[in-house]
Amino acid sequence: MSELPVASNRELAAYARRALRDHRGELALVVGVQALAAVAGLFAPWLLGTLVADVTQGHDTVLRLVLLILGCLAAQAVLVRLAEYAAARLGERILAGLREEFVADLLALPPETVEDADAGDLITRTTRDIDLLSGAIRSAIPATMTSVGVIGFTLGALALVGPVLLLPVLLVGPVFHFAARWYLRRAHQGYLRQAASYSRLTESLAETVEGAGTVASLRLAARRMDRLDESIADAYAAERHTLRLRNVFLPICDTGYALPVAAMLVFGGTLYLHGVVSLAAVTAGTLYASQLLNPLDQLMFWLDSLQSAGAALARLLGPARFRDPGASPDLVPTPVPTPAPIPVPAAAADTAGARDIVVRELRYAYRPGHDVLRGIDLTVRQGEWLAVVGPSGAGKSTLAKLLAGIYTPHGGGITVGGREIADLAPVERRGTVALVTQEHHVFRGSLRDNLTIARPGAGDEELADALRAVDAWEWAEALGVDSAVGPGGRTLDPAKVQQLALARLILADPEVLVLDEATSLLNPRAARHLERSLAAVTRGRTVIAVVHRLHTARDADRIAVLDAGRVTEFGTHAELLSENGAYAGLWRDWQS
Repeated sequence: MSELPVASNRELAAYARRALRDHRGELALVVGVQALAAVAGLFAPWLLGTLVADVTQGHDTVLRLVLLILGCLAAQAVLVRLAEYAAARLGERILAGLREEFVADLLALPPETVEDADAGDLITRTTRDIDLLSGAIRSAIPATMTSVGVIGFTLGALALVGPVLLLPVLLVGPVFHFAARWYLRRAHQGYLRQAASYSRLTESLAETVEGAGTVASLRLAARRMDRLDESIADAYAAERHTLRLRNVFLPICDTGYALPVAAMLVFGGTLYLHGVVSLAAVTAGTLYASQLLNPLDQLMFWLDSLQSAGAALARLLGPARFRDPGASPDLVPTPVPTPAPIPVPAAAADTAGARDIVVRELRYAYRPGHDVLRGIDLTVRQGEWLAVVGPSGAGKSTLAKLLAGIYTPHGGGITVGGREIADLAPVERRGTVALVTQEHHVFRGSLRDNLTIARPGAGDEELADALRAVDAWEWAEALGVDSAVGPGGRTLDPAKVQQLALARLILADPEVLVLDEATSLLNPRAARHLERSLAAVTRGRTVIAVVHRLHTARDADRIAVLDAGRVTEFGTHAELLSENGAYAGLWRDWQS
């Protein structure tokens, strides 16, 4: 198992530029309203300073100035609310687009990547990471934008009141700069490590729950608990690391908040006593300095959420590396290595038909230096039924996944009609080769929904014909094609689930079927019944079947015996029995 890639800082920046460019109109509205709210908030301190100066000079302007201050505060409240609404709406639009991109990228992942992906990593990205990013977009980003705007306009107003009064406020700058620099250099990797630890914990929990029966029967509970404890300890250590970063960063920020006001009172008071600035300017400057406390506190507080959200965004954008380069000009994907096409040998080209499958010098290894398949050569004629048999661990399922294009060969190649399966576009590959295993999923929805995923827009007659072809129409008609099945609906037994999968195949209408022990999980009676249904699906198609029931192999056109990653025997049932080799021994054992 392996984790999916994580986007780099360059890819994050490219996504941010693209998102802002795509929503520049809404962004301009958000920034404009926030600017107006910040400006409205600047008048109250200035008017209050004016009020203090007028009172000390004996001017009767209190009522007028108080009404103006209240009006400014009311306008600021309304504008802040509008700014928050506009920012939240923009955030939801960006989040919706990101979710759609993430799902599209997951569905477009190379099959081999999906096969090798850590289930816990996928679950964590689609749940926890989405939740973290949702919270940041709804709260952290709008609050941060507002805080930055308020700080900028407040400093501008302070400069207008008295440029010299900026000095005590700017004293806090180095404190926040070095604290934020120290924190940011460590936080991103810390939150990535924390997210990865949650992925491993989720994977460990999922494996234990899914295999609960095996765990109980083999008395593996103590061992599984030890593994869970290790995963929890790893997640706990990662959580403590980020908590330690916050425990250093936030107290420094809390100390820094008090500096501007204290420095302004001391520095401004000294300047007033020496006649450099007026009392109104010192009053307004002190109020402006105190007005900076809340946005600074918000900025530092949400900085932590933005770091965890940045790590979540990097994980959500990671699958985009497999995206077609033409899909997004701003994201430069990491190319997936594929072997160069290997010319079909002249001898094979002479004997191969227009849509024959040619396997030549095929090699594959899950780990470097440990080949599972070792130089397999086969030619499967168009319309032929080839059975693949052999002992457990011989590489049969690996060969099936290579033939279906799920895995990419590490050596040699597989062609259909002279074209490499690995080089076919995903849509073309799915229309050419389909893999049928013993495991099938019933999606939440109606029986009709589960069928039309193979051919969207298929009519009632087409659905009925497909179900009749696999001998499933009787129970499907009784159930009703619009009845809910899957999670939350009617539960189908394994035989019906596989009939449903075969009906999908008829609707999808692929040229080549690769059957990987498609009936091995069923009891012999159900399996025999399903094999009769399977005959309707395979009629007129090229079929490569990995089988463990040898009566199925006996009915095949030819049989390939796989052992230790090599084809050791190849021929018809009668020919292999006459050779009295490995297949003949398997047949005798099966008969007995």
